Amino acid sequence: MARGFESKSVEAQQEEAARGKVKARPPMTPEQQATEQRRRALELTRARACDDLSRASVPAHRQMLEEAIAALDRQLADL
Repeated sequence: MARGFESKSVEAQQEEAARGKVKARPPMTPEQQATEQRRRALELTRARACDDLSRASVPAHRQMLEEAIAALDRQLADL
């Protein structure tokens, strides 16, 4: 019984790998790669700032984080 389960698991893994190959994206230009990398970095920075804002208690710190998030939103919109 365990052997049959392993066979099904291997089969499922092979099917998943085959599906992944079908959905391959076309290669991106260096400019597109740089833009995508910049977008991801801005999104991560924004997520960190939002997390910090949720825990901030000092009004000046909260204001600074809100301004930083607004600036990040503008940069993301420009991309």
